[in-house]
Formats: sequence, structure tokens, C-alpha cells
Amino acid sequence: MTSNRLEWRALQPDTDSLQPLFSQSFDDDTDSLAAVQPRLINALGLLQQSSAAFPLMLVKCAENPDYLPLLTSALQSLSVESEGVFGGQYTVSGQTVSWQPASSADEQFATVGEIHFADWIEPEQLFGCVRLNQHHIQLEPGLLHRINGGTLVLSLRGLLAQPLMWLRLKQIITRQRFDWLSPDETRPLPVSIPSMPMSFRLVLSGERDALADFQEMEPELASLCIYSEFEENLQIAEEEDISLWCRWTSQLAAELGLPPINADFWPVLMRESVRYTGDQETLPLCPAWLGRQLREAALYDDEQQQISGESLTAALEAREWREGYLSERIRDEILLDQILIETEGEAIGQINGLSVIEFPGHPRAFGEPSRISCVVHPGDGEFTDVERKAELGGNIHAKGMMIMQAYLIAELQLDQQLPFSASLVFEQSYSEVDGDSASLAELCALVSALASEPINQQIAVTGSVDQFGNVQPVGGLNEKIEGFFEICRQRNLSGKQGVIIPASNVRHLCLQQDVVNAVRDDQFHIWAVNSADEALPLLTGVEWDLENGPCLLRSIQERIAQIHLQDARQRPWPLRWLNWFNHS
Repeated sequence: MTSNRLEWRALQPDTDSLQPLFSQSFDDDTDSLAAVQPRLINALGLLQQSSAAFPLMLVKCAENPDYLPLLTSALQSLSVESEGVFGGQYTVSGQTVSWQPASSADEQFATVGEIHFADWIEPEQLFGCVRLNQHHIQLEPGLLHRINGGTLVLSLRGLLAQPLMWLRLKQIITRQRFDWLSPDETRPLPVSIPSMPMSFRLVLSGERDALADFQEMEPELASLCIYSEFEENLQIAEEEDISLWCRWTSQLAAELGLPPINADFWPVLMRESVRYTGDQETLPLCPAWLGRQLREAALYDDEQQQISGESLTAALEAREWREGYLSERIRDEILLDQILIETEGEAIGQINGLSVIEFPGHPRAFGEPSRISCVVHPGDGEFTDVERKAELGGNIHAKGMMIMQAYLIAELQLDQQLPFSASLVFEQSYSEVDGDSASLAELCALVSALASEPINQQIAVTGSVDQFGNVQPVGGLNEKIEGFFEICRQRNLSGKQGVIIPASNVRHLCLQQDVVNAVRDDQFHIWAVNSADEALPLLTGVEWDLENGPCLLRSIQERIAQIHLQDARQRPWPLRWLNWFNHS
């Protein structure tokens, strides 16, 4: 049982070996955005040099106010100072309005090709307006007049919410001229105002669903756009990648006006980052998420001299405490035996599965163990998924059940129908169950019931299986393990409790320090398995399949043979035999 057991060092990313790197200074003047977003910078540079008839760029990024100024700053660093002047000047004489090209940048409608952004904008702010003041005409410039010859960065979601504004903006870009229009369609402008030449580059940023809506609305235009993405994560292939991530974070801290970062801050931030991304080899680049960690850590720094690991740890613990009410109440239900979860002893056909709870409106997902039970009886081989029958099971859960059943039937190698029927259920589940992460636990409960071998209730299981019995990775691993650990800890750790996880999920582990300490002290265990036949011996103490000696597979086959023999003995006599007995 120890061959699959993980050491405590595998439960968190290795930050000890990176201490020399973290001791370096990352407060240099290099542009770290270009280092962590090379594809985005390449696309922005291409836009700035673009001479296309429709200079438009689509950027996939989160709908967050931090991204628009970030894109604007990147464009400003890539732009080349223009010596020309764009726009011009309107002259109003009575009821006559005339236009003259700009001779200097000081004129009202003149610009040198500026770069601006807007998260949400109204038509008057974008296009300007015509004001009448006691028969006096006054032209007010809009944002478009200030970026004439330059670049405009807009939120795509805000633009899609006002389709008429987009149609006018599209016409201006296409015709490269700006026409003054009346805001009221029923009342035309009192005077004729000459149009003015206008050309600029447009960057639209938004989530993928907003980009899909734009593509559906403008399919031909979308196919001609320059496209790029703000990559939310950085894959760690070598130590240099971690250095780039540290420089990017330090640059964000400097832009936020925060104190310098101490060396002991990086291991704590790295562990929290891995929990956020769910992968030990992936670190987040999201400026909003990193900015939140930096700002909250600075609040817990009493002297306001440096952002330290101690201050970030205090901020994270306080946040978990603030957001922990709901998980504590559900945990109390288990500890008070209102929700029955066994963490001691053995039971046939009963196992502790692990699930992740996400309540709408609640900011934090948390793990909760679930009792899965299975009963078998002589029947026609039907496997009843109670959740599906009660319309509480989702499609993915049903798929996982069918895959698990297919694996078991193939392993038994039966020449005829299985003479047992089985019923599987999540006990005390009153809402929809979906996902296939419990299919390994359901398979183990089914095998236990068929072989009449008890399962160790001190061990919980998560993982999905394929039709060949391979254990596949699942999500929410850290929360699942910590949820079961907390129940065991409050009931007193026995040194034999633990969790079985897929081996392919080991890279996703970043557990809280309490769990790591318990594993290091042999008070709690985590086993990583590649196949179902590795999990079953850990749970039952009996191997799944052996050529010589007792095993679970042979126990099931012998039970099936016994049922077939009983059926043969209880089968009624053939009619011709009964006639022979009567005549004799």
C-alpha cells in the first residue's frame, strides 16, 4: 500500500530550490509585458504599422478595467511619434460652417495621433455634438476627434450593447470621413456642416463569447481583423520563465504604487498562484488577480516598508476566514451526524467519494465528502443509477456510470448475462449531481458489493475511469482533499486516513500547510493511482486479479457461478419428464 503513497514534498510546488532566484532584484526598467505576452505585442505592433483599408484588431481578454489601460500603454510604447498633424479647424460665421485642414496641433479639431481607451462610452462622448446657443452654433469634439490619426481601444461588450453606435463607427472607418449627424432623427441639423477626413486604428477587447457575437454580426470583417489574446497563464518550462513572471509582478506592484517586494513573498505568492491556476507548472498573468494579492498583502504590512510573505499569508488567511462561513456550516452538519460520513471501520458497498461545492453568489469553492452506496441482488444484469432515475444526475455523470459498467463487464469476460442487478446512489444528495469524477469511487463500491469485500472507510476516492480501467484526472483536487482532511482532523487523525487520487493529478496539487504537515508526520496519506486495479487493493486489502490466490475478480466470478448453479437446480422439470413420471 505504500508504493503509491505520495511524499509531502509532492503536495506543493518546489520553492526551496528557487530561493537564489527569489533573492534577486526584479525592479528593473525592462518592459516585462513584451516578455510574457510576445504574441500580443507582435499583433499590436503589426496594427501600428498596418496600412490595411480596415485597421481593426480583436483582443481576447477578460472584461476587466485593468486590461484597457494595459493595452493602451503597450500601444503607446510601440507607437512612433508622428510629425504630421491630423484633423483641422471649423470656422462658424453666422449660419455658415467651413472646414480648413490643420496647420498646428493647437486647433480645436487637430491632433497628432493620440492613443486613448474607453470602457463604456455614449454616442455624444464618442462622436461629439452640435450645440445651439441663442442661434449660435458650437461644435464639441468627441473622442474620435482626439484620436484622429491614432488608435482607439474600446470594450467590445460596451460597443455591442449599442449597435447603432457601432454601425456609425464602422462607416467612419470605412469611408475615412466624419459626418456630423443630428442626435434626433426627427430633427435635422439647422445648418450644413462639412465632413472632415478621419482615419484611425481600432482595438476591440472582450471575452470569447463577445468575440463570437461580433464574428456572427460581422463575419466578413472579423475574418480580416488582426487577432490576438492576452494569455492569462504562463507555462513554466525553465527557471527563466519564473524570473519573467516575477518581473511582471514587480512591474504591476510599481504601477500600483506599492512598496518593494521582499524575497520571502515569492514562495507564498507562487503557492497561491498554483492553487489559482490548478497546475504546478502554470502561473497566472492576470493583472487583476495579481493586483489583488499585492494590494491585500500591502494592507497587512504594518510598517509599509516591503510586501513580505508574512503579510501575504496573513491576507490569505483572513480572506479564507471571511469566506469560510458556508463551508463551516456544511462541515458541522457532518460532524453532528446530520450528514452521515464514515471515517472509521469497514463497510461492504459503501465508499467516501469527494466532490466540490460551488454555490452561486459564493466566491469560494470548497470540498465535501459524499457517501456513495451500492447494493446488489439477483437480477437481469441491470445497473440502476438512482440519481439518473430521479432526474438528479447530469449527462456527464450518466456517461461516467456507463463507462464504468462497460469496464467491469469486459473484465468479467462473461459468456452470458450478469445474474445480478445493482443500484448505485449518492446518499443524502438533494440537488443535481454531474461530472464523472466519482466514477472510480462508484466502480469500487460496485466491486465491493459484488465481491462481498468491505471497503476501508478511512479512505476517500476521486477520479474518473475509462473503458479500460485507466484512472483519469479530475478538477478541484485541492479542495476535495482538504474537505475530507478537515473532517478527519476534527474527528482526530488516526494515521491511516487518506485520499486516493489519479496519478495524472499530482502536478495539480498545492495543498494547505496543515495537510502537508499531516502527510509529513504520517498522520494522513495521499495515494496516486494509474488504474482501478491499483485503487481496489488500497481500499479492500485484496488484489483485483491474481493468477493464483484469492482476488476480487475471482470472488465475483465464483459468486456468479454459484448463482447460475442455484438457478439450474431450481429450474422446473421439462414437460416430457413430468409426463413420464405420471404414466409410471
